[in-house]
Amino acid sequence: MAAPDQFLADTVITQPACRGRFAPSPTGPLHLGSVVAALASFLDARKAGGTWLVRMEDLDPPREVAGAASAILHTLERLGLCWDETVVYQSHRHEAYREALDKLEKNGLLYQCRCSRLQLAQQAIYPGTCRKHLPNPEQDSAIRCLVPATTFAFTDRLQGYCQQQLAAEVGDFIVRRKDRRFAYQLAVVVDDGWQAITDVVRGCDLLDSTPRQLYLQQQLGLPEPRYMHIPVIINSEGQKLGKQQFARPIDAAHASAVLWTSLNHLLQAPDLQLQQEHPSIILEWAVQHWQPEKLKGSRQIREQL
Repeated sequence: MAAPDQFLADTVITQPACRGRFAPSPTGPLHLGSVVAALASFLDARKAGGTWLVRMEDLDPPREVAGAASAILHTLERLGLCWDETVVYQSHRHEAYREALDKLEKNGLLYQCRCSRLQLAQQAIYPGTCRKHLPNPEQDSAIRCLVPATTFAFTDRLQGYCQQQLAAEVGDFIVRRKDRRFAYQLAVVVDDGWQAITDVVRGCDLLDSTPRQLYLQQQLGLPEPRYMHIPVIINSEGQKLGKQQFARPIDAAHASAVLWTSLNHLLQAPDLQLQQEHPSIILEWAVQHWQPEKLKGSRQIREQL
């Protein structure tokens, strides 16, 4: 693999049938929703005889929880979800993101935005307020990426044909925040390209982000992965299961039960007796029987307590 300070020059890799990845943020321990996403990505890569990676999205230190990154990795190991290459930490990849911004700037696609959240509170779509302002290097500003009045479309493996008109539905989006931290949309595209990811398996909550990522891939000359957006797990109140909803952390001491429950949420109908098996046996069964098409068209699945 290329050294972390290289961006595009060395990303041409002889690709296997599938290179998948799981990219958690270290803002707390893994909960059921994140384990289901990790398991789906893992099974999809393993079923294809491919490679599975873990990438730590640690670009927002104020939101991170001390020790969460190592706890996440430990939980994955206890579940038997073992990755194939060195874990990549986005906090070590700033130079690559700066190079990507430089390329976008040379293409005339970036501008400074001084708008505050309060100013934009009533705006569903960014109105382009700062497009014509002259840059001011002495003022802290977010950096936005100009978007065209073009429809970006892709066919998701589960959700089918999806399209979005970026200018009308999203507007110019942030690629570097006012606090100079790189935005998710930029970092994920750069890293998926650098790691030669062929298959992105993630939750439907990120479905609407995909057209922005397609646009950045196009502008940066990066390949477009295949996408599969699985249903998100929702709680009894219809909210996406997550840390903000105080989702319960996974108890890795009961790895077999966690895997069996996760397979049920993925509609894989695991045999009842599998609950008593070692995680390696459960995963062997799950890879052999992986049928993501059972999730076709579903965007939400209620948490099974």
